[in-house]
Amino acid sequence: MKPKFDIELLPEAVQFLDDLDDKAREKIYYNLRKAQIVTDNELFKKLNDIIWEFRTIYNGKAYRLFSFWDKLNGKDTLVIATHGILKKTQKTPTKEIKKAEEIRKQYLKYK
Repeated sequence: MKPKFDIELLPEAVQFLDDLDDKAREKIYYNLRKAQIVTDNELFKKLNDIIWEFRTIYNGKAYRLFSFWDKLNGKDTLVIATHGILKKTQKTPTKEIKKAEEIRKQYLKYK
């Protein structure tokens, strides 16, 4: 089955994943691949007009990778993962959404 979009991990997202234990990292990568094929708000959810999050719950912990869309040449679609957090509360921290928005601004500026 062909993925609906490609995913690029920015350095901070890679670092977040590298710092996790192997099983948690594997589960997140599995969910990233799954989100490319199926539409499921439990895996990939819109937070505001421009920021989305990849969601994974593993061993009772909520992992989040913040991201945004980049429509490359009008045909190919790329989702850029900016950074990740281990979510400790019900509400997604506003400062993390703002951080993703700033990273998006910089990315699009220097693209």
